[in-house]
Amino acid sequence: MKKLLSLLCLFVAVAAFAQDKPEGLFINSKAPDFRLKDQNDEFVSLKDLRKKGPVVVMFYRGYWCPFCNRELKNFQDSLQLIKDKGATLVAITPETTTGIDSTIGRTGATFSLLSDQDGKLASEYQVAFKVDDRTVSRYKMAGIDLLKNNNQKEAVLPVPAVYIVNKEGSVTYRFFDENYKKRVSVAEILKNIK
Repeated sequence: MKKLLSLLCLFVAVAAFAQDKPEGLFINSKAPDFRLKDQNDEFVSLKDLRKKGPVVVMFYRGYWCPFCNRELKNFQDSLQLIKDKGATLVAITPETTTGIDSTIGRTGATFSLLSDQDGKLASEYQVAFKVDDRTVSRYKMAGIDLLKNNNQKEAVLPVPAVYIVNKEGSVTYRFFDENYKKRVSVAEILKNIK
């Protein structure tokens, strides 16, 4: 009986932990609409962008992330190919305006970079996760103050993810990997814009 009770407790603990992990939106999910300000202090709305064609929605962690910068630079370098497919690219970050300016300086991004400081949109897209205190401290020792950079009381970052949303608002493609070092290629996105 004790063994059965121990197994039950372990199962409940594992299930509770698994529920806290972000999973991202799945194919055919309805993409939550958003209206956020970009680097030009203009509101950008998914609803309005969808009227023009498919929208590539990218989540990135911040200017301090070399993997994010490389991915954003690759997308900037191929931006015309994305536009030629009739799509619009937007990138969403928890960064403040200062951080977004740094991202632009490092990547040359000319597409909309949107600030989601409260993490509400990242939560709606199921990509947000709380950064543990130990990791926050390690970042801070390396000169990256997540709380200050993102104007947050609790450090929350998005799992780097990319979605393609069609004119009807459904997710037609998703890239979601908790390993922040793994990123989708521009070629993969271009292949899946329909």
